[in-house]
Amino acid sequence: MEELAELAGITVRTLRFYRERKLIPPPRREGRIAWYDDHHLARLRTIAALLERGHTLSGIAELAEAFDHGRDVADLLGVGTPSEEEPVRLTPEELAARFEGEVTPENLAAAMDLGYLGTDGDEIVHISRRLLDVSSALVREGIPLAEVLSAGARVREHADTLAELFADLILRHGPEEDLQRLRPLARSVVDAELSLALDRRLSKHLRDGPGPSRPGPPAAGPARTLPADGQPTHPRPDEPAT
Repeated sequence: MEELAELAGITVRTLRFYRERKLIPPPRREGRIAWYDDHHLARLRTIAALLERGHTLSGIAELAEAFDHGRDVADLLGVGTPSEEEPVRLTPEELAARFEGEVTPENLAAAMDLGYLGTDGDEIVHISRRLLDVSSALVREGIPLAEVLSAGARVREHADTLAELFADLILRHGPEEDLQRLRPLARSVVDAELSLALDRRLSKHLRDGPGPSRPGPPAAGPARTLPADGQPTHPRPDEPAT
């Protein structure tokens, strides 16, 4: 414990406190000796980095629990790595830096459930560099990460439907090997159709405007003239108002 605390730059008392709060896993024991390893040191350095970024110990404890119960990278990647997407390895503090203030236990769990994130020891693996870059760019533009993940789940449903459509089309007219060979054509069709759909949506927005305008103040009634004494005049029943 003393050696671990020294390497992490903290006191033994702080280390004991972290253990009591279950911020780090228990050591491996051999009789009366407790052995810590690089995994514990990496976790302590992560805690220090997250504290510097403004996370509370309670929040870090929740993140650690979500992290420890997250999907393993082997489960995330399945039988092999994606054929075209590039997985990205991140430390927890690097992930927090990518999504400043948005890395919460709820968002972490949602990303893992969606299959964006998996764990490999003390590292986090994102399934796709492109998706990671787009997600962080949207968050920098002011869109909450929770909404980005929710949109990603909806896109996933449509993408699965499109993939099934193209797979059925190709397999009706060729061997299974054509699925990999012709996938760039499928991607081009989807990319072009999405571009055209965005054009239509933008044109509709420009044509229709941002939506119904807010109601303004009520229209003024007919003007009334004031005589010299300052009292308003009222038309007689048989006399039109002026």
